[in-house]
Amino acid sequence: MADALLESGSPDRTAVLRYAWRVCSVTGLGLVLIGVSSSTLNVALPAVVRHFDAGPLASGWVLLAHLLVSTATLVFFGRVADLLGRREIYLLGFALFTTASLLAGLAPGIGVVIAMRALQGLGAAMILANGTVIITDAFPPDRLSQGMGVYMATLSVAQLAGPTLGGLIAETLGWRWIFWINVPAGLAALVWGAAVLRRTPAGPRQPVDALGNLVVFAALSAALIAISQGEPFAGVLALALGPLLLVIERRARNPVLNLALFGGRMLVFANLASFGNALARSSLILLAGLYFQAARGVDALAAGVGVLPVPIGMTIASPIAGALGRRVSPYALSVGGCLLTAGGLLVLTLSAGPATPYWVVGTGLFVAGCGSGTFLTGNTTQVMTALPPGTLGVVNGFRVMIMNIGVVLSVATTLTVLTGAVPPGLRGQVYAGTLSRVSPVALEQLMAGFRRTYLVLFAVAVLGVLFAAMASTPPMSRSTPKA
Repeated sequence: MADALLESGSPDRTAVLRYAWRVCSVTGLGLVLIGVSSSTLNVALPAVVRHFDAGPLASGWVLLAHLLVSTATLVFFGRVADLLGRREIYLLGFALFTTASLLAGLAPGIGVVIAMRALQGLGAAMILANGTVIITDAFPPDRLSQGMGVYMATLSVAQLAGPTLGGLIAETLGWRWIFWINVPAGLAALVWGAAVLRRTPAGPRQPVDALGNLVVFAALSAALIAISQGEPFAGVLALALGPLLLVIERRARNPVLNLALFGGRMLVFANLASFGNALARSSLILLAGLYFQAARGVDALAAGVGVLPVPIGMTIASPIAGALGRRVSPYALSVGGCLLTAGGLLVLTLSAGPATPYWVVGTGLFVAGCGSGTFLTGNTTQVMTALPPGTLGVVNGFRVMIMNIGVVLSVATTLTVLTGAVPPGLRGQVYAGTLSRVSPVALEQLMAGFRRTYLVLFAVAVLGVLFAAMASTPPMSRSTPKA
């Protein structure tokens, strides 16, 4: 591991850094694959909806199926990678994601699209549960913030290219290429990863908490159904499964949610801040894409260009935050990033309207994007440097799962609050991006929905600021011996 390096200019250190940056290129490809897939579909969703004449329920689950499966299996694959080898599970994720993308483009109906999106979610979980751990293992502690900044910046670059690419593909090649564009990128990542990543010894054979994983999946599914469909029984079921999960995890030998690893103040509030920030920011490109298409009546390509300030802000902020990490604490970067996210959402809340000048909307999107890039770099570094090496896989899976639960709930909440402002018969027009053609009354109802949605996201972002500020206990370096 990189922690063992002594002299900053030694040949051994130079070799480790060279390998670390090659590893960063592999894990960066993983984020590019997932980021491009998500951001292209966020903009091109109306094209898929119109092709299959899908209803509001199916339209939402084209997005939610991937998020649900990837979120519910993150800790599971973190544990499996600890036991079987991180390299093998990581590369299997590339193969599975690429195959599912190919099959999604061949889908004859919306149901098959949703099923393949769920299969993509399995591959994404294998990639996300292990990428951050691979980076943490490869870099020396004093260079980790730089590596993490570049790693997060690759996601920003993917989200930068994705919206425009999605709009261009939807308008020229058709919706199927939204999925097929992932195939060459996935194959390239698989080949490069197999060439670069070193094998790591498998951990001791221990049982996987299958029952805990099943209950997590059931609880999250019930919560999503309750939010997206307004089913009271599903909400009650989700709440009831919470205490049951705690009982199961207390008795499990290797629990999927090992709460003992999160007893410290910093880890608790850093993970809560990650959840809050994800809930506030994750649906922003989707929301802005629907705003430009459904409210302003532009095509998918113009909408893709319109949302670019978000990934541009992330692309600029992530490496800058990584470079500052050698002089500024990850805690300060985390709090500052949350403040920027909240500021951008406040601008969007106060300015939402069909005739708002684009520079105002773009400013809000850019500031929020800068906040996301800064926060992700600071928060990830803050958490990962506080963990003992033997728990990196499962704890990172838990960390990413908490963040992804915020992503899932962000998308579900955004779609529910936004479409709840228009009559049920017109909600399909929102997903199809055609509501602006219906009537001025319907358009004003939709704009009320946008204002309400931005306000909800802003309130959540403020909570994220508070949680980040409370995560103030300095983390212990992984290389520092414990007393």
